[in-house]
Amino acid sequence: MNCLKAAVNNHFTINNKQPKVTFAVNCALPLQQNNRIVLLKEILYLIQKDLVLEWRQKYAFNGMLLYVGSTVFVCYLSFGLRSISGQGLVPVWNAVLWIILLFTSVNAIAKSFMQENRGRLLYFYSIVSPQGVILAKIIYNTLLMLVLALICFVFYAVVLGNPVQDVPMFLLTILLGAVGFSTSLTMISGIASKAANSGTLMAVLGFPVMAPMLLMLIKLSKNALDGLDRSLSLDELLTLLAINMIVVTVSYILFPYLWRS
Repeated sequence: MNCLKAAVNNHFTINNKQPKVTFAVNCALPLQQNNRIVLLKEILYLIQKDLVLEWRQKYAFNGMLLYVGSTVFVCYLSFGLRSISGQGLVPVWNAVLWIILLFTSVNAIAKSFMQENRGRLLYFYSIVSPQGVILAKIIYNTLLMLVLALICFVFYAVVLGNPVQDVPMFLLTILLGAVGFSTSLTMISGIASKAANSGTLMAVLGFPVMAPMLLMLIKLSKNALDGLDRSLSLDELLTLLAINMIVVTVSYILFPYLWRS
């Protein structure tokens, strides 16, 4: 309607021999802004939907907390010591923490698309864009992983001791790890949900993607544990940021093709 009004006004201005104004660009800009607003509304709506479902089905989040708590307690019984900094077990403390976070992320994010029934997916297919779906899933899984990772780190440090010397750097590493796990596994979950044996397929597809990321995260956290200069971790930080940006961009571009299938 705004474009039609602009066309009419332009017609009259031309007849009045005033300077000609091109209205095609003026019409395209509001359309792009409207598309962005609609996409933002779709993302907020889908995140709210996932939060409501998670609040109603509390057994999923509580199951993740039970998994984290039981795993940390088993590690405590295995180590047999509360303080590990004086026993040379700091690398073991670091590796076990990331193994717990990895399996927690797989169990938490695997249900992103697998829990959606066919009727709900068909309904979303008719009312929202695929870009909104994948971005909403990535944002929601990132928030979920941040909560679980922080709870796991706090409980892990309380039970087994906290040998971290550079806590802000370690928390930044956990943040990047949570974002990396959620972005990578969300797309893999969408791919695996199209197959019959989705759980096995997700494990097979996720291993080659998560292994290099996990190695860099362990190196970053080891530098934070030892209290090394932060400039030594700059390359790994930039690499993780680049990987996260690439995964989000690829998911944004390729998910519409997966969504149509």
